[in-house]
Amino acid sequence: MAEASYFTAQTFQFLRELAASNERAWFTANKARYEDHVKVPALRFIQDFSDRLRRISPHFSAGPRSLFRIHRDTRFSKDKSPYKTHTGIQFRHDRGGDVHAPGFYLHIEPRACFVGLGLWHPDGPTTRKIREAIVEDPAGWKRAAHGKRFTAVFEMSGDRLSRPPRGFDPEHPLVEDLKWKDFIGGRSLTQAFVTSPDLPEELAGVLAAGSDFMAFLCRAAEVAF
Repeated sequence: MAEASYFTAQTFQFLRELAASNERAWFTANKARYEDHVKVPALRFIQDFSDRLRRISPHFSAGPRSLFRIHRDTRFSKDKSPYKTHTGIQFRHDRGGDVHAPGFYLHIEPRACFVGLGLWHPDGPTTRKIREAIVEDPAGWKRAAHGKRFTAVFEMSGDRLSRPPRGFDPEHPLVEDLKWKDFIGGRSLTQAFVTSPDLPEELAGVLAAGSDFMAFLCRAAEVAF
């Protein structure tokens, strides 16, 4: 008998309906569907993915805390919608305590699934360390971020400076890379990919293509890979 998928068409149906009825009363009435088709499958996937993650690097964690809460933090947002209309799973570095640490990320949303890896909004000192590492080891950075193994699977994305960063040569051959404020590789995923019963193995294969990229960033940030 074939193994059951973690996420299914019902996962995506729930998220579509949540986007259309993003209210506490609706969510309360449909909380059992969230548990059955989103939260429980996500936790099962995380558990089954943990061994495969350790093969990529033993310094990233896969556990219940990897699953982001469905509730939005609306304190500083004009959008007061109470719930996220996607499911986010992040495998963070053991040395990182928040979403800004090096990590791998899986995003599940109707027509907008993707996987990412790297550092999102790193703090100022870490950003400078990465830029300095690029300048000090341009060949290593080119292999990690511009080599075929990485570019065949991922595309760099995130926020950028409009000008070269202060303190760095504006004529440097890699100045466009030095402008990055986020150091992230991303890849879009199909719903068929996400609903495959082989998701842990398939996702591990995708993330492994970014291992050199992650290793470079971890070295620059002075954490183990």
